[in-house]
Amino acid sequence: MSEMIEWLQWPAMAASLLAAWLVASRTAARRFAGFWVFLFSNVLWVCWGWQDGAWALIFLNLCLALMNVRGIFKNERP
Repeated sequence: MSEMIEWLQWPAMAASLLAAWLVASRTAARRFAGFWVFLFSNVLWVCWGWQDGAWALIFLNLCLALMNVRGIFKNERP
């Protein structure tokens, strides 16, 4: 199980990159999707950080998740 969780860092990294690309879009729908993808990446990073004992990473991603929720509400609706 630990080995499977270790692989979470790769989809977490890919989701973070995709989310950053989407949030930078001029289209409201893409930005909206980007914040949701960021939230997904936050969950993956927290899961990975938990098994590795990376407490600063966990705290960072919890804070970023709150900012992403704010982004969902402040973004224009698609």
